[in-house]
Amino acid sequence: MGLTARLGVGETLGDRVMKVDHAGEHGAICIYRAQRWLARWRAPEMVPELEHFLRHERGHRALFDAELQRRNRRRCRSYHWCGIGGFILGGVTGLAGRNAIAATTVVIERVVLHHMHEQLRVLENVDLHAAATLRCVISEEQEHHDLSVRRLGRSLFWPKLIDPIVSASTEAIIWLGMHL
Repeated sequence: MGLTARLGVGETLGDRVMKVDHAGEHGAICIYRAQRWLARWRAPEMVPELEHFLRHERGHRALFDAELQRRNRRRCRSYHWCGIGGFILGGVTGLAGRNAIAATTVVIERVVLHHMHEQLRVLENVDLHAAATLRCVISEEQEHHDLSVRRLGRSLFWPKLIDPIVSASTEAIIWLGMHL
């Protein structure tokens, strides 16, 4: 399956990818902020890990923002929706505790990494700046995924519940960002 988008006048695929990924990073920040706030009560041992993830996501959002500025492009229309959805998801999973928080990170990062690798494959010979920005982000997103897989361990309840809902929602918001 190829990377598709409905582009505006004068907009490149790299422009659109940077916009959508910037909005996604904003959503991730909102997820981790809500989870961190509730983890202080529900899973205090996770607070340092969530702060670590949050620092990364803020850095990622800044990289995508800098690339949008360089391109003289506005942020994606889905930016605030990603933030609202992220805060709600982070709040619900933060209330549910440690395994729900870890399961959420595993699912989101799996979907995001799939999309980023596809974006990189398509853009690496067409848009060097977009490809470089993606390369800067992918390893830290992989780290979030892998740490959360280890934290989750053998827990099956939360992954089975969260996976279909969160993966479909993440796919939908990415698709909307690319096509609206």
